[in-house]
Amino acid sequence: MQFKDIIGLESVKKQFIQTVKENRISHAQLLVGPNGVGKLPLAIAFAQYISCLDKKENDSCGVCSSCKKYQKLIHPDLHFVFPVVTGKGFTNPVSDNFIGSWRSQIESDRYFDLGGWYQSLGVDNSQGLIYSSESNEIIRKLNLKTYESDYKIMVIWLPEKMHRSCANKLLKMIEEPPKKTIFLMVSEEPEKILQTILSRTQIVKVPKIDSQDLSKAIASEFNLTGTELSNVVRLADGSYRKARVLIQNSDENAFNFENFVAIMRLSYARNVEGLMDWSEKIAAIGRERQKSFLNYSVRMVRENFILNLKKPEMVFLNGEEMNFSQRFSPFINEENVWILADELSKAHADIGRNANAKIVFLDLSLKLVKLLRP
Repeated sequence: MQFKDIIGLESVKKQFIQTVKENRISHAQLLVGPNGVGKLPLAIAFAQYISCLDKKENDSCGVCSSCKKYQKLIHPDLHFVFPVVTGKGFTNPVSDNFIGSWRSQIESDRYFDLGGWYQSLGVDNSQGLIYSSESNEIIRKLNLKTYESDYKIMVIWLPEKMHRSCANKLLKMIEEPPKKTIFLMVSEEPEKILQTILSRTQIVKVPKIDSQDLSKAIASEFNLTGTELSNVVRLADGSYRKARVLIQNSDENAFNFENFVAIMRLSYARNVEGLMDWSEKIAAIGRERQKSFLNYSVRMVRENFILNLKKPEMVFLNGEEMNFSQRFSPFINEENVWILADELSKAHADIGRNANAKIVFLDLSLKLVKLLRP
């Protein structure tokens, strides 16, 4: 994967290239930033540039033996760590058990998210981890000599999913790695990373994709023009993945919208029986989809509050969402907006801790009844 394959983010690309040219590559870097901007492919492109045998001014060459192996994600000095699950024939799973699926996922969609990864594994109702057993594999691999490149590079996707025992075992390795070893970590929720790990990394802030770069990429891939293109770019708010969801009207977005409308209408109507049925329905889906729905609901509460303040230029809603929100937004005001957002966030945290989903969503529903019609 080359830098040219990544949409926008030119300032970070230049930063990475400069560190290589000046031979001051930090041994442990943490890429953080908005969802869907391409942090993982950016990390892989950086790794490819570091290992390239014929570096160009602004990118790897793409044709040397190292680049060819990187393009297939099979370079012997490139290693990956990512959340995995039990119950797929492995009692102590490590990333290498799923490396074939991982390569296929990146090849088919380099802007995928955690839900997409679980879906490709067929485990929608599971929550993956980077298990303790992974730390032994990491230490073993990085203590070996390099095969072909000057550097061994370990790309860790979502270090916040690392089990505490795994993280603790890696502290010394991250702080004082073997010579010519680089950790590139990619995080969506850096606040959840063990503080002792976080303090040992150099933070690289990856921004939203510039509107012009995003517009150019969307126009090229989806053949959009004019007002339709402008609306997608505005609503995507710097996220390529979000733009793609908006264009393709994905099942996930439609599902989240349908259930947001349902819970809000049932809560406003004080239909307790209906809320109980709804809670059972939403409790039956996977936890990642439940968390996706709750994140979506927080965003919709925010958008409806801004719409109620009569500031349409600050509202990011598609046509279907806007049609509903024009009627619903008067019920989201200064008195309940923060409590609503807080209750949705608490439910998200509870689901993340494997709480009983039926109880979590029923409790949330009953609280919404009071908040929408006090």
